[in-house]
Amino acid sequence: LKPTSYAISLYDLELGGIFGYQGTVKIKVDIKKSTKEVVLNANQLKVNSAEVTVEQTESKSLSLSIRPSVRKAKLTLPTSQETFKASGISYDEKSQRVTLAFPTDLPISTGTLLVLNFHGTVNNTMSGFYRSKYKPTATPVPSVPKDEDSYYMFSTQFESSDARRAFPCFDEPNLKAAFDFEIEIPEDQVALSNMPEKEVRKGSKPGLKIVSFDRTPVMSTYLLAWAFGDFDYVEDFTSRKYNGKNLPVRVYTTKGLKEQGRFALKNAAQIVDYFSEIFRIDYPLPKVDLLAVHEFSHGAMENWGLITYRTTAVLYDEASSDARYKNRVAYVVAHDWNVWGQFVTESVQTAFQLDSLRSSHPIAVPVRDALEIEQIFDAISYLKGSSVIRMLSGHLGVKTFLTGVSNYLKAHEYKNATTDDLWAALSDASGQDVNGIMDNWIKKIGFPVVSVTEESGQLEIRQSRFLSSGDVKPEEDETVWWIPLGLRTSQAATAVLTSRVQKFQGVDETFYKLNTNNNGFFRTNYPPNRLMRLSTVRDQLSVEDKIGLIGDAAALAVAGYGTTAGVLAFIEGLKAEDNYLVWAQVINSLANVRSVFAGNEEIAAGLKEFTLRLVTPATEKIGWEFSDEEDFLTGQLRALLISAAGGAGHKGTIEEAHRRFKLYTSGKDRSAIHQNLRLAVFRTVIEDGGRPAYEAVKNEYLNSTSVDGKEICLSSMGRIQTLDLLADLLAFTFSDKVAVQDMHTPAIALAANSKTRIGLWQYVKQNWVEVSSQLSRNMVVLDRWLKQALSKFADREVEKDIAEFFKDKDNTGYDRSLKVISDTIKGNANYKDRDEKLILEWLKTHNYA
Repeated sequence: LKPTSYAISLYDLELGGIFGYQGTVKIKVDIKKSTKEVVLNANQLKVNSAEVTVEQTESKSLSLSIRPSVRKAKLTLPTSQETFKASGISYDEKSQRVTLAFPTDLPISTGTLLVLNFHGTVNNTMSGFYRSKYKPTATPVPSVPKDEDSYYMFSTQFESSDARRAFPCFDEPNLKAAFDFEIEIPEDQVALSNMPEKEVRKGSKPGLKIVSFDRTPVMSTYLLAWAFGDFDYVEDFTSRKYNGKNLPVRVYTTKGLKEQGRFALKNAAQIVDYFSEIFRIDYPLPKVDLLAVHEFSHGAMENWGLITYRTTAVLYDEASSDARYKNRVAYVVAHDWNVWGQFVTESVQTAFQLDSLRSSHPIAVPVRDALEIEQIFDAISYLKGSSVIRMLSGHLGVKTFLTGVSNYLKAHEYKNATTDDLWAALSDASGQDVNGIMDNWIKKIGFPVVSVTEESGQLEIRQSRFLSSGDVKPEEDETVWWIPLGLRTSQAATAVLTSRVQKFQGVDETFYKLNTNNNGFFRTNYPPNRLMRLSTVRDQLSVEDKIGLIGDAAALAVAGYGTTAGVLAFIEGLKAEDNYLVWAQVINSLANVRSVFAGNEEIAAGLKEFTLRLVTPATEKIGWEFSDEEDFLTGQLRALLISAAGGAGHKGTIEEAHRRFKLYTSGKDRSAIHQNLRLAVFRTVIEDGGRPAYEAVKNEYLNSTSVDGKEICLSSMGRIQTLDLLADLLAFTFSDKVAVQDMHTPAIALAANSKTRIGLWQYVKQNWVEVSSQLSRNMVVLDRWLKQALSKFADREVEKDIAEFFKDKDNTGYDRSLKVISDTIKGNANYKDRDEKLILEWLKTHNYA
């Protein structure tokens, strides 16, 4: 069967209790092959009845004229309709399918109507059709359901395969269809869907209304969306006209928050026009809505015409929000800003880390079932995928690349496409064999390290697979990648590596740099003296160059290509750096080194002293005060340095943090802590101040009304230093005070904290039933939590303990992540064993230990 359209009607919603609802879905289908069974996707739904109505036709020969010379013609005339009622309805919960059995074969036909009556539940798992709790900032309308002091809004999350939680459907992305949707809700609430409202009519009972929406274009089930609640909005319009009209763009929030949507609104309206122009395809829908959802498992979901977001990804309060959340809103809403430096220090490095493990997977990978899809939508699919696309775009030229993408989108509009279709369009636009260039990048696991050997007037460059464990076997190193080397010398030069080893002549040895702007997805292994020389020519390096050099040096030390001593020596040369993104990479790389060697007290003390001396000049120079003239990145640098200095024991920073914290939490001066410094100050005082500071931040969490306040508090509370506070924080995390969507935030901080990470693992073991039951209602949440909570160890015994614990569990939905955790810990343990003596020797030689 192939669906062509759906008409979905939801009614009898129970706004309270079990939050049940009734529904009818009418699916127009083409029956391609006669069958007695119809199989659809359904998850946690009950199908009450089902029937198929087939319109049967037959051809008849008719004489169309009284004149005998005119031949007879065949006409197809409708004759009758036949309805088949399902005689049996059965479920396969594991495969999330419902099978409708019919007493006789359904005939081959087109435009056949399949009608199912069903009931479901508006769940609280952030998937399918679900409800979100929130504390209102304005008095809600009377019909909004309430649970103690919390109220509810309702929305959907169908990607990757959760439309089947809301209504029975053919929930596969290649089975596209058009959708009509209507829902019966209280008269005083607002309903939204992908398309504009078509009509509103009276409901089945007083106080109810039925809101119906225009038909969508043909699309996949996972892009369908709807929502309702006590909503308000701010509105803008596109500058360009579409079908003769400026499109309305709105940001919807629960009442009282709409003004915090203005920054996203400004970005969104401009971006609709921008994307329409660069892709040469006009935005095809009559409106764009953005909706802030109070409980949300992802960052955002690009439902067509109704894009949904977690609140911190779309709302921003100029008076109280940290500016880094302003950056996040622009980045998530627009996926565009001048952020390549940010992309290299965050996205590329994250993709490198995961793809350097044996447990990685190719970008293009077969999917066995729906649960596996969520695990595969990881840093490889998103971040390695975007990194290699950036590499290709740089090689072809952005203009040529966008022309190819535009042609690809137009050729496959409202249809399905494959990777090869994209490569074909880019090949046509560029005149190059893009499939040959990209095939290994997306179909093979891993990425290369490019090692440089300097010879007189030439470079020998060799590629091999990079593993963070440093123990690549011959059978794991058979791929030869096409690599745009991005070779830059004092004279401009370009080069492509297409074999295992190549020599490049005439290279000026006074200065050369591979992977200019870190555009290529590979690590570069320079001779040690060349790395040191590069640290002395900072003025010839871009921000992306510096970030890449730091990230490469640190990763190569982990894998054994280089040493931590070399990394520390290189970082010393960047002491005078004033760019936030470069400092962020320095601090991140140092944090990983400090984490791995935290168990050796002498090394830990030496690295803390190294960090202190490194950040002190920059911290004291930038100070605590913000000015209206400084740019966004300067403010972010101040927050980063103060946090790093506090964590490294800088006396002046710690004292000032306590002074400001006391004024802030006592209520004497809430302006004592600038909104951009809350995280830095809270972390510092909790790490230094023990229980009183911890309790004060917990109280701040409970009373915070700013969009980002709760996330900042949870992250800060993970800096505790004692096991009694760990027990309290974990109990608090898994209480009803913390939303499930935020439970990973303290876990990240506790895992990074050497004083608490083993206690966190012990808690998981002892409370697995409670932990898994809370988190596994949405497997994305559980999978993410485990990866972030258990990947920071550098101890083989802990790795064995984790493997043993999960050995007899049903690990469906996070089995890939357990392999990632295992590989990461083993790699860290190898690194610790290999470099422990060398790093201590270097720290002593340079008077840090």
